[in-house]
Amino acid sequence: MEVCVAILLVGALLALLWLLVDKKKSGGKGGGLPPGPFALPLVGNLLQLDKHVPYKTLLKLSERYGPVMMVHLGWQRAVVLVGYEAVKEALVDQADDFTGRMQLPFLVKATRGYGLGISNGDRWRQLRRFTLTTLRDFGMGRKGMEAWIQEESKHMRGHIETYKAAPFDPSFLLSCSVSNVICCLVFGQRFDYEDPDFLRLLAIIFKILQFVASPLGQMYNIFPWLIERLPGSQHKVFANMEVVRSFIDQKIQQHQDSLEPGPPRDFIDCFLNRIQQEKHNKTTEFFYENLQATVMNLFMAGTETTSSTIRYALSIFIKHPEVQEKMQKEIDAVIGRERCVNMEDRKSMPFTDAVIHEVQRFLDIAPFSLPHYTLHDVSFRGYTIPKDTIVVPLLHSVLKDETQWADPLTFDPQHFLDHNGNFKKNPSFMPFSSGKRACVGESLARMELFIFLVSLLQHFSFSCPGGPDSVDLTPEYSTFTNMPRRHQLVAMPR
Repeated sequence: MEVCVAILLVGALLALLWLLVDKKKSGGKGGGLPPGPFALPLVGNLLQLDKHVPYKTLLKLSERYGPVMMVHLGWQRAVVLVGYEAVKEALVDQADDFTGRMQLPFLVKATRGYGLGISNGDRWRQLRRFTLTTLRDFGMGRKGMEAWIQEESKHMRGHIETYKAAPFDPSFLLSCSVSNVICCLVFGQRFDYEDPDFLRLLAIIFKILQFVASPLGQMYNIFPWLIERLPGSQHKVFANMEVVRSFIDQKIQQHQDSLEPGPPRDFIDCFLNRIQQEKHNKTTEFFYENLQATVMNLFMAGTETTSSTIRYALSIFIKHPEVQEKMQKEIDAVIGRERCVNMEDRKSMPFTDAVIHEVQRFLDIAPFSLPHYTLHDVSFRGYTIPKDTIVVPLLHSVLKDETQWADPLTFDPQHFLDHNGNFKKNPSFMPFSSGKRACVGESLARMELFIFLVSLLQHFSFSCPGGPDSVDLTPEYSTFTNMPRRHQLVAMPR
C-alpha cells in the first residue's frame, strides 16, 4: 500500500513539473511554441491518436491548429509539419536548423547508439560523407550498379519461372533480389535464393520491421523503459537483432582476415582501410562500432523498403490491369522482350516512369519520415521550437497534399504526365524525404525500382487467383511505415 501511494505521489509530482515546464516554455504568439491540442500529463496526446493510422489524426488536428503544430507523444514534445510548403521550408530552406535526428529508442538499442542512421553532429557529417562517396565509387546510380541489378533481375526471373504459372507469395523472392544488390555493395557477394541462412536472415528482418511498424513498436519508442519491463513480442525482436548483428560481425571478421593492399572490394573494405588510416586521430568516427552499425543501417534499410515497394507495385498492376497492359506496350515498343532494360531507356518510357513514381507516392511507405530533432533553439514561421524537440515532417501530408496533386487519394499515373504524355516532375514527390537528411540510398532505390519492375513486366503478366477485386491496396500496418499486404500472385510468361 505504501509503495502504491509513493508511486502515485511521484507520478503527480512529475505531472505537475511537466505542466509547469511546458507552460513556462510556451509563451503564446510572437516567438512561443506552435499551437496544439491540450495534452494530458505523461501520456500527452496519445489517447487522441488512432493507433492504426495515427497520421490521419494529425492531419485532422492540423485543420484546427495549422501546418505547424505542437503535440505531445507521451512526455515528449513534438512539432508536426503538415503539407508541402511547411515541410519544404523546414527541410530545404532551413536545412541547417533541421538536420538533427531523433534518437529513436528502438534504433538506439538496435545499433547501440552508433552508425549513420541516428547520428548527429560531427559523427553524422563524417559518416554520411564517407558513405555517399563510397557507394558512388562502387557504382550507386551509375553503370556499374546497373549491371549488378540487371544480373540480379535475371536470377529473379529464373526463380519465378520455376513456379510454372502457379500462385506464389513473392515477398521473400523480392527481398532476396533487392537484398543481394545491397549485399554486393556492402559485403562484396550475393547469396543464392535457396540459401537457408540467408532466407532466415531475411525472415528475421521482415519480422523486425513488422514490429517497428506495429502499435507496440511505436509504444516502445515512446515508453521504452516501460515496454522493456512488460512481457511481449518485443523481447523476441531484440533477440533477432542480435542474430543480425552476429551475421554482420561474421562478415566484418571475414573481411579483416582477408584484407590485402590494393583496390577495396566493397564498403566494408573501404571502412576498414579508413579505420587503419585514422587510428591515431582522436576525433575520428571511423572505428568498429560505427562500421558495424552503419552496415546494419544499409543492410536492413536497403532490403525491405524497396522490396515492399516492388511488391506493392505488382499488387497495383493486378488491381489495375489496364495500367499493366499499357506499360507492357511501352516496354515492347522501346526495349522489346530480348534486350536487358537499362536506365537510359527511362527517357523514352514516360508512362512507365510515371507509374513507378505514382506507386511510390500512393504507397507512401514512410508517412512520418524518420523524426528530426532540434539541436538548438530554432525560429520557424514566427514560432520558437526549443532545443531537444522532436520534429515530424509528415511526408504523408506532402504525398497526399490536395494543393499539389489533382486527385491525391486516387492511384493515377497522370499525376506525373503532362497533357502531351511527357513525364513531368513534381517538387512535392518526397518518398525519400528531402534536404540534408534525405535517404542516402535514393539513387540506388530508383534504379532498382525501374530495372526490376520493367524486367518483370517484360517477361511476365501478373494476375491473382481471386481476380483484381480481391487485391486490397490498404496497408497491413500504417504507423511508422506503411507495410503493404501480402498477396498470392500468378506470373504468366509472355
